[in-house]
Amino acid sequence: MQDRQIVILTVTMTVFTWSGVMVAAGQTAAATALAPALAVTVQQIVHTARAHGAPSAPAQAADKEDGAP
Repeated sequence: MQDRQIVILTVTMTVFTWSGVMVAAGQTAAATALAPALAVTVQQIVHTARAHGAPSAPAQAADKEDGAP
């Protein structure tokens, strides 16, 4: 696993663990208020992970043009 993936996983698990502790402590209002921020965090992590592994569209277009007769 790369260092970047380890950091992302650690931060994500810390946030979710903290949210679980807040709910267990009876602070459901705080966890509910933070739910949209958690959802955006997960969305950004997934988007970054997918975009990091896929080649960009301009690079693909340049490859096709280079192979043209």
